[in-house]
Amino acid sequence: MTPGTRVRAGGGVTASPPARRRRRGIGWAQRLEIAALSGPAVLMFVGFVITPVVMAAYYGFYRWKGFGVPTNFVGFDNYVTILQDKLFHEALWHNAQIVVLSLALQGPIALGLALLLNRRMRGQSIIRVLIFVPYVIAEVIVGTAFALLLQAGGAVNGVLRSIGLGGLAADWLADPDLSLWTLMMILTWKYVGFAVILFLAGMQNIPEELSEAAAIDGASYWQTQWRITLPLLAPTIRIWGFLSVIGALQLFDLVYIIWGQYVASTAGTSTMATYMVSEGRNAGNYGYGNAVAVVLFSVSMFIALIYQRFVLRRDNQHGQ
Repeated sequence: MTPGTRVRAGGGVTASPPARRRRRGIGWAQRLEIAALSGPAVLMFVGFVITPVVMAAYYGFYRWKGFGVPTNFVGFDNYVTILQDKLFHEALWHNAQIVVLSLALQGPIALGLALLLNRRMRGQSIIRVLIFVPYVIAEVIVGTAFALLLQAGGAVNGVLRSIGLGGLAADWLADPDLSLWTLMMILTWKYVGFAVILFLAGMQNIPEELSEAAAIDGASYWQTQWRITLPLLAPTIRIWGFLSVIGALQLFDLVYIIWGQYVASTAGTSTMATYMVSEGRNAGNYGYGNAVAVVLFSVSMFIALIYQRFVLRRDNQHGQ
């Protein structure tokens, strides 16, 4: 007789129900270990992310000068002013343009460079380093350098005049028709290296057997990339897109360093973050600045949730 069977009174044999296995709960030792390992990270997250957001939401209901206990409660007046301010509308529109142009410019360039560097070639490692170097340079250094190079009397216009192309010289930073494209050139130069490294890392996870099988079947190089590499690289591209969108929405440092708090709005490169600093801290109205921070956080959170819901959902489903 096998385990799990029993004899009936009439002589027959029936299968007995399988014994239920008791689930072992997590012991106190494991709980203490989890708390010890995750506790510092949780405390850091609460202290430097959750608490500032809550405090910003609190101060946003006051007209506050930045010192002392806020007492001048204004309710939603700060938020009403933000939504009615033309300068904020322009900053929001600039952020939207930067989001779209970042995806449209950096994505194809980075993907093309990644496909090129994924093949065996001389100087491959050196080229990868040179492409990635701008990403690790501090924003202060990049902003200061380009502010000097691209001003009306800067080195770029000087070189153009010296080689007989003075007609191409322009005020790259102050002309509203050129300033946004100047900003996108700087952002692409600085951040395309991160996308290239990310795409190269994703390509390393694609089995070489698939490309070899496609070559045996007569597929060309570009057919292999279009039919095999790009579909398998899609999750990495979507993750990069998410990081690029959030970074474009929160863009501040390069704009503030190159254009400053006043020139950015007239040149057409202001962002929600520069608006927050210029109208909040620099204007001495910290309550209003906190309200702008809450709006910026809400916009970023809303777009992140939409992106998660409609773009990253397929990756989460496949991972389960």
